[in-house]
Parts: sequence; C-alpha cells; structure tokens
Amino acid sequence: MAARSILPITDDDLPFVQEMLCEAAFWRDGSDGPPIDEALSQPGLAVYVAGWGRPGDAGRVARIDGEPAGAVWVRRFHDEQHGYGDVDAATRELSMAVVKNHRGRGIGRRLTTAMLTQLRLDAVGQVSLSVENDNPAYARYESLGFVPWRTVDGATTMRRTLP
Repeated sequence: MAARSILPITDDDLPFVQEMLCEAAFWRDGSDGPPIDEALSQPGLAVYVAGWGRPGDAGRVARIDGEPAGAVWVRRFHDEQHGYGDVDAATRELSMAVVKNHRGRGIGRRLTTAMLTQLRLDAVGQVSLSVENDNPAYARYESLGFVPWRTVDGATTMRRTLP
C-alpha cells in the first residue's frame, strides 16, 4: 500500500503548485496547455500564485510515497485583483488539481476536505471556487456542500459557508 500524506504547502512546493494551477486551468484530457511560464504570464492565472505567502494564503499538497500528487490552496483577493471564482474580498477562493495519473482515486476529495477543515479552524466564514460546468469535479464540489452562485461562459462560481 502506498504511503499517503497531506501536508501544508512549503516554499519548496511552489513550482508544483504552479504545475497544478496549469492542470486546473487546462484539465481536459488531450489538452496541451501552454508551458508554465507562458501560462503564468496571463494575469488571470498568475493571480492564483504570484506573491504566494501573503495574508490569507493557505494550502496543502498530497503526497504518495513522497511524490506530490495534488494540491489545494486558497487566496484572499481584493476588488482590483481577483480570480474567476471571486465573490467578495472577505471570501477565500479555492483552487485544486490532481496529477493526471492520480485522478479518480479520491485525492481531490481528501485535499478539499483537508482545506475546508483548516479554513474552519482559521474561522473563515466562506470559500468560493470556479469550475467549468463539464468538469467532473463539479459533482464533487456539490457533494462537499458548495452551491452554485453564478454562471458565466460555461463556468460556475460556487460557494460554501463554513460553520
């Protein structure tokens, strides 16, 4: 049985988190997204990782036998700079991706659950995300209590209140 762990993101994990951002943005099988440097030159994507470590940033990396298999992270955005799943400045936005050959094994659910637990402990009141309507993760987010808030261009911003 493979040894699995979910640990906080460290500075050493940031290149992997950037890879996972590209996986999240270009998730379709057979889809070749641009190289990471090119993807991160797009302001709409760069906001998810640029200047990592500011107040409100938190994340986890899943590892299998020591190798990273997926990541989840949240950021707090402001009106002038925000992500696709923006609700308001008080709501953290969640991003998550799993390495292609580890998908379908429950890693995404475990990562998301771990992040929701951390946000509750940090007394965060609400979290949001953006997911394309045909992404298989949509159903997972619904099953974890996220509800649709608005839909634009085939993607839905979902939010979840945290007790």
